[in-house]
This record gives sequence, C-alpha cells and structure tokens, in this order.
Amino acid sequence: MPRILVVDDDRDTCRFIAEVLAAPGREFELAIESERALRLARTEPFDLVICDINLNSSLNGIDVLRAFKGVNPEGQVLLVSGFGTLETAIEAVRAGAFDYISKPFDIGEIKKTVQRALDQTGTRTVAQTPAVEVPSGELLGRTPAMLAVYNQIARAADSVVPVLIVGESGTGKELVARALHRNSQRAPRPFVAINCGAITETLLESELFGHSRGAFTGAVADAKGIFEQAQGGTVFLDEIGETPPALQVKLLRVLEEGEVRPVGGSRPIKVDNRVVAASNRDLERAAVEQQFRADLYYRLSVIVIRLPALQERRDDIPLLITAFLKAACKRAGRQVELSSGALDVLLAYDWPGNVRQLENTIERIVLFSRGSVVGPDDLPVVLQNVRRDTPAGLFEDLPSLEEVERRYLEHVLHAVGRNRTRAADVLGIDRRTLYRMADRLGIKLGDEPADK
Repeated sequence: MPRILVVDDDRDTCRFIAEVLAAPGREFELAIESERALRLARTEPFDLVICDINLNSSLNGIDVLRAFKGVNPEGQVLLVSGFGTLETAIEAVRAGAFDYISKPFDIGEIKKTVQRALDQTGTRTVAQTPAVEVPSGELLGRTPAMLAVYNQIARAADSVVPVLIVGESGTGKELVARALHRNSQRAPRPFVAINCGAITETLLESELFGHSRGAFTGAVADAKGIFEQAQGGTVFLDEIGETPPALQVKLLRVLEEGEVRPVGGSRPIKVDNRVVAASNRDLERAAVEQQFRADLYYRLSVIVIRLPALQERRDDIPLLITAFLKAACKRAGRQVELSSGALDVLLAYDWPGNVRQLENTIERIVLFSRGSVVGPDDLPVVLQNVRRDTPAGLFEDLPSLEEVERRYLEHVLHAVGRNRTRAADVLGIDRRTLYRMADRLGIKLGDEPADK
C-alpha cells in the first residue's frame, strides 16, 4: 500500500494535493512544517514525498529531499516550486529528486508523474553528488515550459551521450548547450561552438576536422579543428541540419569511432568530446524525407531538448523585459524607463524572432531613446505598426512594468513568509538590492519573522 507524504506550508495546498492524488490503496500524511516532515521521513516509511521547495522555514524542500534520501534511498521525492530556475533544477536532480514540477499544477501531468514515481519506488538508487553553482542571468524564465527545459538540462548534464537541441531561431539553443557544458564533468575543459550553416562546405570541413600543411592553397601550417580544440570538452554544432551530406558521413564517423582525419592528413586523430547539436529544422522529418542522414539523426538525438518559442511562454515576457532593460541600461551608462503605453505594445507583439529579437529590441530602445522615459512613439517602426493595428482599449487592463515588478515582489515575499534573505535568494539579488527595490516600488517589508 503506497504511503505518500505531502509537505507544503499551506494547509489547503496539502489537502488539495492529497485529494487530487487520492486512489484506492494510497495513504497520505500531511505536513505543513518542514521540521515535522523531517521527523516523519526519519521515523516512518514512505514510498513518495511530494514537497514544496519554498517552505516558510529555515529548512527548504531540498533539505527535506536530502534527509529523506538519507534514510530511504529507494524512495522517491517529487519537488514543487512556483519559482523555477535552472539552479534549483540542477540542485534538485543531483540531490536525487525523481522530478521537479511547477505551480500551478497541471492535474493530469502530476497524476502521471506520481504514478511513474510509485512504479519506480525501490527499483533504483540515485548517486548523491554535490550541488553546483550555476551563474544566473543567461537562461531566463519561470513558466512551466522553461521549467521543463531546466529539468532536462539538469538530467542530461552529466551524461556522455549526444544531445540534440531543437527550437526556432532566437530561442536560446546555444545558452542551453553552454548550460549543459557548465554543469557537466567536462566544465574545466573547452566549449567550442560552430555554426554549420554559416561556412562554405570546403571551409567547414577544415573548421571541423582541421587540416595539414599544404592541404590546399593557403594552408601554410597544420591547424586543429574544433574537435581537437575541444579535446575533453564539448563541441556545439549549431544548425547541424545545414551540414552537407558528405560531411554528415564524416561527423557520424567521429561519433562512432571517436576520431577525426584532418583535411590532407594521412592518419586519424583520437578525440574525446561530448557533442551537442542544434537545429531550427525538423530533423526527424528531414531524415524520413532523406534530406538528412537518418543514421546521423538517430546518433545525435539520444537526448532531445525542445526549446519553446516565446509565443509559448508569454508569461515570461515581463521578466525578460525587466532583465534586458536593466542590462542594457548598465551597458549604455544611462537610466531608461518604459511607459505603460510602450510596455503594452511590447507585451502584445508576437516576437517571431523570439528571445533574441526581444533582447535586441530592448537594446535598441535604450541606445536610441530621446529621453529617460520611452513612449509608444519611441519604439521601432515594426512595433508602432502593431500599435496602430490593435483595437483601442485592448491594453487598458495590462499593468505597467513597475506594476509587474511590484506584483512579482509581493508574490515572492508572500511565498517565503516575508523572509528577506529567502526572498533575495529567490530573486537572485542581495538584501541591499531587495531593500532598494522594495523602497522604489513602495512596498513595506515590515518586521522580518524569525526563522523556525
């Protein structure tokens, strides 16, 4: 009979989870305090623990996870968070979490995840490895779609098999590749990237595999290709779908044999790399239609990470605007703010170029703005066209950028019980910055509750 421990500092949430997951033969125990959860985990047998990461306590969900795995390594832990980040996903997976999901729940998905966890209880053990430090400010987003990406990165980072990243142009495929490398055992070694669609076939072969002196006109000395340059590290093959057929054969040989033959060279050279490839094309379909080698596709796609288009994660747009605006102002050495009208237009635009287009647009706005406050008329022409084509009154209920920040900060403070240290950690800032932010937004922090 499966026994499930549900841990959340909100009693109603605990009851809701138990009600949603109720099934014949399942027993539930609820804990609204992390200390009680730890006592139960140490003294009573549970097959599964479902625990919120951000608990109103000095202990968090990662602490509960580690304690539970310490006494019951074959049990499973499912962590829940309303503030999903790559850092937390990495830490959760490496501490032994079965999965990591976001609030609000997709009831159907959480039911499936819980059943998978119960099915695997007692069938595997997870190596306990230390959490890693992950630089912030690169992959941004807190929507379920991005949390799923963080989860996949966390699980794939330590693997040695190839990874294929798919997604539209501008979604951040190279950022994912760098995150995979940075959180792998190969992190001390080089990360070398190449855009396979931006180089002619003749030069691409030399860039990939190197060349010997005299191999072609201008080859005045031996040169290493990126596989040799990244020896022991990671090779990132961007836009792999644009690689000519002849080179696809040679890439397959590298993956299968672990060796390259330089252009004009007589002997192969052994290489040790983790290969990460990316494409904005549907390579599976291209393989079926014989427009890409099927054997190379299957070799590259052992692990596939799909990046969502910005249209699929529109709730992340205010967060991205805030981050890009702050960074652009710092680079430009000036302070620029967006009016509510300008923000309305940015929120309504479709962003076909995805995150890259949004970031470049914010950079341009900061550089070319005529004053410290950017209005709708100061936006690029393509955005002004959106404004003219939008029915009047559509944006009346949309918040300003300042209001978005205020609501988000209030949400974080409420979630952590107004604990300033934990709020600063969730936001990725220090306490002084938190105080300045709260003062600017007119939020009173009040007396900080003592940690339990």
